[in-house]
Amino acid sequence: MVRSYQIYWIEKEFASFFYGRERLFFNLFLQRQSSNGWLKEILDKQVDFITKPIPYLPIQRYVGQEVQRREDILKVEDSYIIELPDGSGGVKMNIQKDYIKIDAWGLEVIETLFFEILRKVDGRLLAIELEHERFGWLKPIKERKYV
Repeated sequence: MVRSYQIYWIEKEFASFFYGRERLFFNLFLQRQSSNGWLKEILDKQVDFITKPIPYLPIQRYVGQEVQRREDILKVEDSYIIELPDGSGGVKMNIQKDYIKIDAWGLEVIETLFFEILRKVDGRLLAIELEHERFGWLKPIKERKYV
């Protein structure tokens, strides 16, 4: 069974406002996936409004540095792949224009190998896995305390 995550870079003001209410983001992405026609167009515009394009070159450069440091990450064309030596699981990451796609199979927590790498990039990355309703920030955003 493959678990497919899409990681979106959420605009700063939306990330701050909706911190703690990530289910609202999840519901938007879920509804967008199951819609068509004019409703899908509206939901696409809403997603475009709350997300930023993935900064491809900086992330590619950063992940490339990680690949050089680690022997378990393979670069195959535009993908980064980690497979466990015993065959119990693997994970594949593709950096796309609007989101980062991570497909994981086998061992339930293998996707965290790439989540940990991406966690160092920015605090506004939201991972969403629609089929099993998994979602959350890769790095929790610090809440402001008002006195």
